[in-house]
Amino acid sequence: MTDQESHLENVSKSAAAIRAACGGGPVPRVAIVLGSGLGGLADKVEAATVVPYRDLPGFPVPTVAGHAGTLLVGRLGGSPVLVLNGRKHFYETNDPYPLRTMIRGVRAAGVEVLFLSNAAGSLRPHIGVSELMLITDHVNFLGLNPLTGPNDDAFGPRFFSMTGAWDPALSERLRAVARAEAITLHEGVYVAFRGPSFETPAEIRMAQGWGGDAVGMSSVPECLIARHCGMRVVGVSCITNMGAGLSDENLTHAHTIENASRGAAAFERLVTAAVPVLADGSG
Repeated sequence: MTDQESHLENVSKSAAAIRAACGGGPVPRVAIVLGSGLGGLADKVEAATVVPYRDLPGFPVPTVAGHAGTLLVGRLGGSPVLVLNGRKHFYETNDPYPLRTMIRGVRAAGVEVLFLSNAAGSLRPHIGVSELMLITDHVNFLGLNPLTGPNDDAFGPRFFSMTGAWDPALSERLRAVARAEAITLHEGVYVAFRGPSFETPAEIRMAQGWGGDAVGMSSVPECLIARHCGMRVVGVSCITNMGAGLSDENLTHAHTIENASRGAAAFERLVTAAVPVLADGSG
């Protein structure tokens, strides 16, 4: 069996397992990927069925603190939701297939909207630590694209547009929710570096020059895979630090987790209120 054939089988089996976790009910329209330090939202999911990633064929198994590696199906804000609690970053692996399986598996199960979240460093003084930023666009500086290699025609075309990849209509709904909830929601361009080292001050200046507003090590691969297979994408960064050279902070992963937890309450409130709005199939 080729890698592609094995991948197709894993997607099919994982999609079946996700549908089974829904207990015969409809598959939620919205799936949320929780970033570093934001896993507390999983505890807010009501009547949750929890499935470890290791029980989903071909799914990635995270190795970094703050990423539980569990899929939950339940209700949030009164609406059905699927939560992916944790991700495997490309600084942990060179293999794109597990991430493809995760995103395509939820798509094949019936999910239509992917809500991406991450911990990120701010590139702008007005976007403060523990605040939230709506992702309006991205710059891929990972040095890779998870769709490189033979195209999986069963999921999408070889070439596809990334204009409006961070869905403008869904983003406007998220802005409206933030206003209604009195939550500060900045917005801007997310620049993805591969990591695992934090960026140098020179790299931060370069990212600023590109028009970036926040920097991190995730979310862009998921966005690419999701857009390739026809999902709508919306996303939020939780700012955990200023970029290197923009403050006297000592950047560590523990520091990232700590500051993400400080912004988690606003993040959880925003997402809980947003799920019913994002699940609305109109527009």
